[in-house]
Amino acid sequence: MRLGRRGRGDVAGRPIAQGPRDRRPARHSGAAHPLGRRGRGFGRFLTRARLSPPRAAALLGLLASAGALYGLALTPAFTLARTDIPELRWTTREAAASAIATPFGVNLFRLRTAPIEARLRALPGVADAHVSVSLPDTLVVEIQEREAILDWAVGDVRFLVDRTGVLFALAPADGTAAGLPAITDSRATSARLAVGSRLDPVDMDAATRLGSLVPIDLESSATSLVVAVTDANGFVVGTVPRSWIAVFGLYTPSLRTPAIIPGQVRLLRSLLAGREETIERVILADEDSGTFIPRATAVP
Repeated sequence: MRLGRRGRGDVAGRPIAQGPRDRRPARHSGAAHPLGRRGRGFGRFLTRARLSPPRAAALLGLLASAGALYGLALTPAFTLARTDIPELRWTTREAAASAIATPFGVNLFRLRTAPIEARLRALPGVADAHVSVSLPDTLVVEIQEREAILDWAVGDVRFLVDRTGVLFALAPADGTAAGLPAITDSRATSARLAVGSRLDPVDMDAATRLGSLVPIDLESSATSLVVAVTDANGFVVGTVPRSWIAVFGLYTPSLRTPAIIPGQVRLLRSLLAGREETIERVILADEDSGTFIPRATAVP
Protein backbone atom coordinates (compact mmCIF):
# COMPACT_ATOMS: atom_id res chain seq x y z
CA MET A 1 0.00 0.00 0.00
CA ARG A 2 1.25 3.38 -0.90
CA LEU A 3 1.07 6.35 1.43
CA GLY A 4 -0.70 9.45 0.37
CA ARG A 5 1.05 12.70 -0.01
CA ARG A 6 -0.54 14.08 3.12
CA GLY A 7 0.99 11.46 5.37
CA ARG A 8 0.65 7.99 6.63
CA GLY A 9 -2.73 6.25 6.92
CA ASP A 10 -4.32 2.95 7.77
CA VAL A 11 -5.66 0.50 5.27
CA ALA A 12 -8.78 2.60 4.84
CA GLY A 13 -6.71 5.67 4.16
CA ARG A 14 -7.54 7.33 7.47
CA PRO A 15 -4.70 9.31 9.04
CA ILE A 16 -3.14 7.75 12.12
CA ALA A 17 -3.13 9.99 15.24
CA GLN A 18 0.32 10.83 16.48
CA GLY A 19 1.29 9.55 19.97
CA PRO A 20 3.14 11.41 22.64
CA ARG A 21 6.46 10.17 21.34
CA ASP A 22 5.79 11.59 17.92
CA ARG A 23 5.41 15.11 19.26
CA ARG A 24 8.44 17.31 18.95
CA PRO A 25 8.95 20.50 20.97
CA ALA A 26 8.99 23.60 18.95
CA ARG A 27 12.44 24.98 18.46
CA HIS A 28 13.30 28.50 19.56
CA SER A 29 14.03 30.94 16.93
CA GLY A 30 17.58 32.01 16.43
CA ALA A 31 17.02 35.37 18.23
CA ALA A 32 19.18 35.76 21.37
CA HIS A 33 17.57 36.14 24.83
CA PRO A 34 17.63 39.78 25.91
CA LEU A 35 19.56 38.88 29.09
CA GLY A 36 21.81 36.24 27.53
CA ARG A 37 22.30 32.75 28.93
CA ARG A 38 22.46 34.04 32.52
CA GLY A 39 19.25 35.97 31.95
CA ARG A 40 17.52 32.84 30.70
CA GLY A 41 18.72 30.96 33.81
CA PHE A 42 17.51 33.70 36.13
CA GLY A 43 14.21 33.77 34.26
CA ARG A 44 13.79 30.04 34.77
CA PHE A 45 14.58 30.53 38.48
CA LEU A 46 11.90 33.20 38.76
CA THR A 47 9.44 30.97 36.92
CA ARG A 48 10.10 27.96 39.11
CA ALA A 49 10.09 30.07 42.30
CA ARG A 50 6.79 31.65 41.15
CA LEU A 51 7.87 35.09 42.39
CA SER A 52 5.53 37.93 41.80
CA PRO A 53 6.89 40.93 39.86
CA PRO A 54 7.30 43.07 43.06
CA ARG A 55 9.21 40.30 44.79
CA ALA A 56 11.36 39.73 41.77
CA ALA A 57 12.16 43.46 41.64
CA ALA A 58 13.05 43.41 45.36
CA LEU A 59 15.36 40.44 44.83
CA LEU A 60 17.09 42.22 41.96
CA GLY A 61 17.51 45.27 44.20
CA LEU A 62 19.15 43.17 46.93
CA LEU A 63 21.54 41.67 44.42
CA ALA A 64 22.42 45.11 43.11
CA SER A 65 23.00 46.40 46.67
CA ALA A 66 25.25 43.46 47.46
CA GLY A 67 27.27 44.17 44.37
CA ALA A 68 27.57 47.84 45.33
CA LEU A 69 28.75 47.00 48.86
CA TYR A 70 31.29 44.58 47.47
CA GLY A 71 32.60 47.33 45.26
CA LEU A 72 32.82 49.80 48.17
CA ALA A 73 34.74 47.24 50.22
CA LEU A 74 37.40 47.12 47.52
CA THR A 75 37.66 50.79 46.67
CA PRO A 76 40.50 52.85 48.20
CA ALA A 77 38.28 55.95 48.45
CA PHE A 78 36.98 55.19 51.99
CA THR A 79 40.09 54.38 54.03
CA LEU A 80 40.87 55.40 57.61
CA ALA A 81 42.87 58.60 57.80
CA ARG A 82 41.87 60.07 61.20
CA THR A 83 40.77 58.79 64.62
CA ASP A 84 38.71 61.14 66.78
CA ILE A 85 39.54 60.38 70.47
CA PRO A 86 37.98 62.60 73.19
CA GLU A 87 39.91 64.20 76.01
CA LEU A 88 40.00 61.77 78.96
CA ARG A 89 40.75 62.27 82.64
CA TRP A 90 41.72 58.80 83.86
CA THR A 91 42.91 57.22 80.61
CA THR A 92 45.85 58.50 78.58
CA ARG A 93 45.48 59.11 74.86
CA GLU A 94 48.29 56.61 74.24
CA ALA A 95 46.41 53.87 76.13
CA ALA A 96 43.21 54.56 74.18
CA ALA A 97 45.07 54.53 70.84
CA SER A 98 46.75 51.25 71.76
CA ALA A 99 43.35 49.70 72.55
CA ILE A 100 41.86 50.95 69.27
CA ALA A 101 44.78 49.31 67.41
CA THR A 102 43.49 50.21 63.94
CA PRO A 103 46.14 51.50 61.50
CA PHE A 104 45.47 54.17 58.94
CA GLY A 105 44.63 52.91 55.46
CA VAL A 106 42.08 50.30 56.56
CA ASN A 107 38.93 50.25 54.41
CA LEU A 108 36.10 51.57 56.60
CA PHE A 109 33.49 49.33 54.97
CA ARG A 110 35.44 46.26 56.08
CA LEU A 111 36.11 47.54 59.62
CA ARG A 112 34.36 45.83 62.57
CA THR A 113 33.80 48.21 65.49
CA ALA A 114 32.62 45.67 68.12
CA PRO A 115 36.14 44.31 68.87
CA ILE A 116 37.46 47.87 69.24
CA GLU A 117 34.71 48.70 71.74
CA ALA A 118 35.51 45.54 73.72
CA ARG A 119 39.19 46.48 73.96
CA LEU A 120 38.34 50.01 75.11
CA ARG A 121 35.97 48.71 77.80
CA ALA A 122 38.81 46.54 79.12
CA LEU A 123 40.78 49.66 80.09
CA PRO A 124 40.53 50.26 83.89
CA GLY A 125 39.25 53.82 83.61
CA VAL A 126 36.61 53.13 80.94
CA ALA A 127 33.04 52.34 81.97
CA ASP A 128 31.63 52.17 78.43
CA ALA A 129 32.70 52.89 74.86
CA HIS A 130 31.05 53.35 71.46
CA VAL A 131 32.89 53.43 68.12
CA SER A 132 31.35 54.56 64.84
CA VAL A 133 32.50 55.35 61.30
CA SER A 134 32.18 58.82 59.82
CA LEU A 135 32.68 58.76 56.06
CA PRO A 136 34.81 59.29 54.19
CA ASP A 137 37.84 58.67 56.44
CA THR A 138 37.19 59.08 60.20
CA LEU A 139 36.75 56.73 63.15
CA VAL A 140 34.73 58.40 65.94
CA VAL A 141 35.39 57.14 69.49
CA GLU A 142 33.05 57.96 72.40
CA ILE A 143 34.18 56.96 75.91
CA GLN A 144 32.35 57.15 79.24
CA GLU A 145 34.86 57.11 82.10
CA ARG A 146 34.31 55.66 85.55
CA GLU A 147 33.24 57.95 88.38
CA ALA A 148 35.06 57.78 91.72
CA ILE A 149 33.00 57.32 94.89
CA LEU A 150 35.72 56.08 97.30
CA ASP A 151 39.36 56.77 98.08
CA TRP A 152 40.89 53.36 98.98
CA ALA A 153 44.29 53.54 100.70
CA VAL A 154 46.62 50.52 100.92
CA GLY A 155 49.83 51.54 102.65
CA ASP A 156 51.14 54.62 100.83
CA VAL A 157 49.11 53.94 97.69
CA ARG A 158 45.66 55.43 97.23
CA PHE A 159 43.22 54.17 94.62
CA LEU A 160 40.03 55.61 93.19
CA VAL A 161 37.08 53.19 93.32
CA ASP A 162 33.88 53.40 91.28
CA ARG A 163 30.42 52.15 92.31
CA THR A 164 31.09 48.68 90.89
CA GLY A 165 34.16 48.22 93.10
CA VAL A 166 36.81 48.65 90.38
CA LEU A 167 40.08 50.30 91.44
CA PHE A 168 40.38 52.19 88.17
CA ALA A 169 43.10 54.79 88.83
CA LEU A 170 45.57 56.14 91.34
CA ALA A 171 44.29 59.07 93.38
CA PRO A 172 45.79 62.29 91.97
CA ALA A 173 48.47 63.96 94.05
CA ASP A 174 46.84 67.38 93.59
CA GLY A 175 44.17 66.53 96.16
CA THR A 176 41.22 66.66 93.76
CA ALA A 177 39.89 63.45 95.35
CA ALA A 178 40.08 64.85 98.88
CA GLY A 179 36.30 65.15 99.18
CA LEU A 180 35.71 61.42 98.69
CA PRO A 181 35.05 59.06 101.62
CA ALA A 182 38.40 57.47 102.52
CA ILE A 183 38.94 53.84 103.54
CA THR A 184 42.28 52.70 104.98
CA ASP A 185 42.85 49.01 104.22
CA SER A 186 45.63 47.36 106.27
CA ARG A 187 44.71 43.72 105.61
CA ALA A 188 47.58 41.50 104.47
CA THR A 189 45.76 40.27 101.37
CA SER A 190 45.09 43.83 100.20
CA ALA A 191 48.78 44.31 99.38
CA ARG A 192 48.00 42.57 96.07
CA LEU A 193 45.50 45.24 95.00
CA ALA A 194 46.43 47.24 91.90
CA VAL A 195 44.80 49.43 89.26
CA GLY A 196 42.23 47.23 87.53
CA SER A 197 41.48 45.09 90.62
CA ARG A 198 37.92 44.72 91.84
CA LEU A 199 36.91 44.79 95.51
CA ASP A 200 34.83 42.05 97.09
CA PRO A 201 31.13 43.02 96.84
CA VAL A 202 30.64 42.55 100.60
CA ASP A 203 33.59 44.84 101.38
CA MET A 204 32.30 47.35 98.86
CA ASP A 205 28.84 47.34 100.43
CA ALA A 206 30.20 47.84 103.95
CA ALA A 207 32.68 50.53 102.85
CA THR A 208 30.04 52.64 101.09
CA ARG A 209 27.67 52.43 104.06
CA LEU A 210 30.30 53.32 106.67
CA GLY A 211 32.13 55.79 104.43
CA SER A 212 28.98 57.89 104.11
CA LEU A 213 28.72 58.45 107.88
CA VAL A 214 29.28 61.94 109.28
CA PRO A 215 29.49 63.03 112.94
CA ILE A 216 25.95 64.38 112.96
CA ASP A 217 24.64 60.88 112.17
CA LEU A 218 26.03 59.78 115.56
CA GLU A 219 25.28 63.06 117.34
CA SER A 220 29.03 63.25 117.92
CA SER A 221 31.13 66.31 118.65
CA ALA A 222 33.96 65.03 116.45
CA THR A 223 35.14 67.10 113.49
CA SER A 224 35.07 64.14 111.09
CA LEU A 225 35.08 60.35 110.99
CA VAL A 226 37.62 57.91 109.56
CA VAL A 227 37.03 54.33 108.41
CA ALA A 228 39.56 51.50 108.38
CA VAL A 229 39.47 47.74 107.79
CA THR A 230 41.90 45.36 109.49
CA ASP A 231 42.46 41.61 109.75
CA ALA A 232 41.89 41.63 113.51
CA ASN A 233 38.79 43.82 113.85
CA GLY A 234 37.22 44.10 110.42
CA PHE A 235 35.68 47.52 109.80
CA VAL A 236 36.43 50.21 112.39
CA VAL A 237 35.20 53.81 112.65
CA GLY A 238 37.22 56.44 114.49
CA THR A 239 37.16 60.20 115.03
CA VAL A 240 39.20 63.30 114.18
CA PRO A 241 40.51 64.57 116.54
CA ARG A 242 41.11 61.12 117.99
CA SER A 243 38.64 60.20 120.69
CA TRP A 244 36.84 56.83 120.57
CA ILE A 245 36.79 53.96 118.05
CA ALA A 246 33.87 51.71 117.19
CA VAL A 247 34.45 48.14 116.01
CA PHE A 248 31.79 47.16 113.48
CA GLY A 249 33.51 43.86 112.67
CA LEU A 250 33.76 41.53 109.68
CA TYR A 251 30.92 40.91 107.25
CA THR A 252 29.99 37.89 105.15
CA PRO A 253 27.63 37.32 102.21
CA SER A 254 25.03 35.46 104.31
CA LEU A 255 25.65 35.04 108.06
CA ARG A 256 26.64 38.61 108.96
CA THR A 257 25.83 40.90 106.05
CA PRO A 258 26.37 44.67 105.78
CA ALA A 259 22.58 45.04 106.02
CA ILE A 260 22.98 45.21 109.84
CA ILE A 261 25.09 48.39 109.62
CA PRO A 262 22.13 50.84 109.97
CA GLY A 263 21.12 49.04 113.18
CA GLN A 264 24.72 49.13 114.43
CA VAL A 265 24.82 52.88 113.79
CA ARG A 266 21.68 53.41 115.84
CA LEU A 267 23.14 51.31 118.65
CA LEU A 268 26.41 53.27 118.56
CA ARG A 269 24.53 56.55 118.76
CA SER A 270 22.66 55.36 121.84
CA LEU A 271 25.88 54.19 123.54
CA LEU A 272 27.63 57.51 122.87
CA ALA A 273 24.74 59.64 124.07
CA GLY A 274 25.77 61.61 127.18
CA ARG A 275 29.07 59.73 127.63
CA GLU A 276 31.08 60.30 124.45
CA GLU A 277 33.95 61.96 126.33
CA THR A 278 34.34 58.96 128.64
CA ILE A 279 34.35 56.16 126.04
CA GLU A 280 37.50 54.73 124.53
CA ARG A 281 36.22 51.76 122.55
CA VAL A 282 32.82 50.45 121.43
CA ILE A 283 32.25 46.88 120.23
CA LEU A 284 29.12 46.32 118.15
CA ALA A 285 28.34 42.58 118.01
CA ASP A 286 25.23 43.16 115.92
CA GLU A 287 22.41 45.69 115.63
CA ASP A 288 21.05 44.85 119.11
CA SER A 289 24.11 43.89 121.14
CA GLY A 290 27.04 46.13 121.97
CA THR A 291 29.33 47.20 124.73
CA PHE A 292 31.89 49.90 125.42
CA ILE A 293 35.16 50.26 127.30
CA PRO A 294 35.52 53.46 129.36
CA ARG A 295 38.49 55.70 128.85
CA ALA A 296 41.16 55.35 131.53
CA THR A 297 41.27 58.24 133.96
CA ALA A 298 44.23 59.54 135.86
CA VAL A 299 44.53 58.24 139.40
CA PRO A 300 44.65 61.07 141.99
